[in-house]
Amino acid sequence: MTLFKYEVFNKIVELGSLTKAAEALNLTQSGISHGISSLESEFGFSLLTRDRSGVTLTSNGEHVLQYVREVLLRNEQLKEKIGAINGLELGTVRIGTFTTVSTQWLPEIIKRFQNQHSSINIKLFEGNYDAIHDWIANSTTDFGFVSLPTVKFFDVVPLTKDRMLCILPTDHPLSQQDTISFDQIGQEPFIMPKWGNDHDVRRILKENQVIPNVRYEVAEDQAIIAMVQNGLGISILPEMVLCNIPQNIRAINLEKNHFRKIGIATSSLKTISPAAKKFIDFVQIWLTEQNLLDY
Repeated sequence: MTLFKYEVFNKIVELGSLTKAAEALNLTQSGISHGISSLESEFGFSLLTRDRSGVTLTSNGEHVLQYVREVLLRNEQLKEKIGAINGLELGTVRIGTFTTVSTQWLPEIIKRFQNQHSSINIKLFEGNYDAIHDWIANSTTDFGFVSLPTVKFFDVVPLTKDRMLCILPTDHPLSQQDTISFDQIGQEPFIMPKWGNDHDVRRILKENQVIPNVRYEVAEDQAIIAMVQNGLGISILPEMVLCNIPQNIRAINLEKNHFRKIGIATSSLKTISPAAKKFIDFVQIWLTEQNLLDY
């Protein structure tokens, strides 16, 4: 019975609403309310603060959330292991991902994976690098696609290198060059990708001792491209993002080769669930078939 209460608590936090949690778990509103109230009585303290804007974790709720998620994860792993012993494929794989991987890789990977493993469910969590690191650390996801190296101590599986390029309008005075120097980048208005606190572009600029003239910070890749297209500045983006850029945008090489190194990170490859391990293996096989596995 306690595991059910844990599922109720976790789902409320995940969705930020008792009503949405009730719908997701196919329960009544009163059933959800009873489940969380019963768990709070069992623990002896409040887990959630409820108001008109929704629900938020109390400080005590924040302290126990990760442990609750770990219990749910271990229970899922136990069911998967029992299923594997009995020759069944069961489980849910929770994946943290960022936009490029979500659009360029995962649609075909998931389609092919589920054709072969139809009983394994896939759940995606999309965010920036910092969010993905947090999801892995607090067991919201089984693993995540990340830019290497990670800021936390995770087990990692390197996958590929994604070349970083400078983008600028075709009518820009520097657009006809084969390469652009970091001194030139430092003199131009710059649109900074906002992927986390210490992402690839910031690292590259720091390594080359460039203090950029940042005019805008933007999270979405396509928004950055549109702003460059309209002459609001130049930027640096990974080659994977630039596969279908507009004709009036030019992508040129940086003066030194720089790459975003994409990999998979997880809290532990030894204790990861059988279903998640199977998916990671499948990703590596798919990348090999596409001649993309490169690290």
